[in-house]
Amino acid sequence: MLNFKQDFIRFAVQQKVLCFGEFQTKAGRLSPYFFNAGLFDDGASLRNLSQFYAQAILASGLSFDMLFGPAYKGIPLAAGTAIALVEQGRNVPYCYNRKEAKDHGEGGTMVGAKPQGRVLIVDDVISAGTSVRESVDLICAVGAEPCGVVIALDRMERGQGALSAVQEVRRNYAIPVVSIATLDDLLAYLQGEAGMMQNLHAAQLYRDKYGVKNE
Repeated sequence: MLNFKQDFIRFAVQQKVLCFGEFQTKAGRLSPYFFNAGLFDDGASLRNLSQFYAQAILASGLSFDMLFGPAYKGIPLAAGTAIALVEQGRNVPYCYNRKEAKDHGEGGTMVGAKPQGRVLIVDDVISAGTSVRESVDLICAVGAEPCGVVIALDRMERGQGALSAVQEVRRNYAIPVVSIATLDDLLAYLQGEAGMMQNLHAAQLYRDKYGVKNE
């Protein structure tokens, strides 16, 4: 496991973004862990989070020309990741969308750099894939090419069918999905942490019941 993946899990636990217990998911399942990226809510945590995004993107080797942050959570993520990439020697433009079109000033739904070339979508997680579908439609509508999605955590969990939301995005749009960490990385972290055996056991049982196979 790449070091930044385990470092990210540890960071998320320390920030209480990743919590353990019993949490009901949108699908009605009782999950032994909960990940809320909205709790990266100050300057220091957003800076660190953005650096993890940049590391995951660069480690993936994915070719891209600019970043797109879907409203609303994706907006600070795309901006922060653009800054973190500069610190790694890569300066790329970024843009984001409005939920409602602006009818004055510059107008339209897109803000920032003009979408062009290969556009990488930056978001927190993929649940139902709705945000990805909307982002792909917006990017294609202006003649640019969606080239992938980068997210913080891949839960590796089945949706209504046999595939996870991430796998459905890969299949439906033929684009890669890069994650900073996955459920497998979380399990590896728990295995190495004293006092986490109960959480490890619960997460393993959940993985066995609802998880998808590695691709």
